[in-house]
Amino acid sequence: MIKTVWSITLSVSNLERSKRFYEEILGFNKKYEYSSYVGFECGGVEIGLIPKDTVEIGKDSASIEFLVDNVDKEYRRLVSKGVKFTAEPHDEPWGGRQAVFHDPDGNRLCVTEIDWKKYFKASLEGAAE
Repeated sequence: MIKTVWSITLSVSNLERSKRFYEEILGFNKKYEYSSYVGFECGGVEIGLIPKDTVEIGKDSASIEFLVDNVDKEYRRLVSKGVKFTAEPHDEPWGGRQAVFHDPDGNRLCVTEIDWKKYFKASLEGAAE
C-alpha cells in the first residue's frame, strides 16, 4: 500500500543554476549533492534535480516516487490490477528498492522501499563529496 510521496524529481537544463534557485531563492535545505543529482528537503518530500541531458525527455523528465513498506508486495498488487512495469523490483546502491511504471500520460512513477541504514550511509558519503 502506498504510504506517501517520497520524492519528486525534476530534470533541469542547468544543475548549478537550479541548485542555487532551490537553495537560495526558495530556501530549501540541501540534503546531499552529487555531480548528477541534488536533493532538497521540502516538508518531508525530497525535491530532486537531475540534468536534462541524462534523461529521455517526455519519458523520464519528471518522476514521483511513492514510499511503500514492501516493493515486491506492491509490485504484485499493481500487476494484478493491470499495471505494466518498465523496471521490475531492483535494488539501488543508495539503499532503495524500486519498481518503475508510468501513468496513462507517460509520467514516470516509482514505488520505493528504503533500507534506512544504507540510505543514511550513502547520504553521508555524498555529503562528503
